[in-house]
Amino acid sequence: MQRVTNCILLKDDHILLLKKPRRGWYAIPGGKMEQGESIKESVIREFREETDLQLIQPELIGTFTFNILDGANVLQEWMMFTFVCDQYSGRLIEHCREGELEWVPTKHVMNLPMAEGDRAIFKHILTSRKMLYGSFFYTEQYKLIDMRIDPTGY
Repeated sequence: MQRVTNCILLKDDHILLLKKPRRGWYAIPGGKMEQGESIKESVIREFREETDLQLIQPELIGTFTFNILDGANVLQEWMMFTFVCDQYSGRLIEHCREGELEWVPTKHVMNLPMAEGDRAIFKHILTSRKMLYGSFFYTEQYKLIDMRIDPTGY
């Protein structure tokens, strides 16, 4: 099972997002955990690698499982640990090898092209600071089949 961490960085009613070239979807900066890392160590390292910014006291806001399915067969399964943060140091990198970094006004985030599971995560983060738990099920083409969210309502 793959494990990934990411962080929603908030600044002046904006969120730093990464536009991935493959699908043109916006994503939360982060990446794969390395062996022996804590999830907090991973999110700080991954975020710095992609943005050149040093997160200051990121807080865990969600844990999720993702399953990529071919009918009833599970092709991939991974866990994602999402943090939120509003303090950082450093200057944003000019070029990110993963895609284009962009400060997006929070009021526009829900209208961006992205994975539907990410949209549910953003909806929660923009309205609450309670911990969010979820399971998402996608096709191989990343079409959302089903999701379970707790707390419900997102």
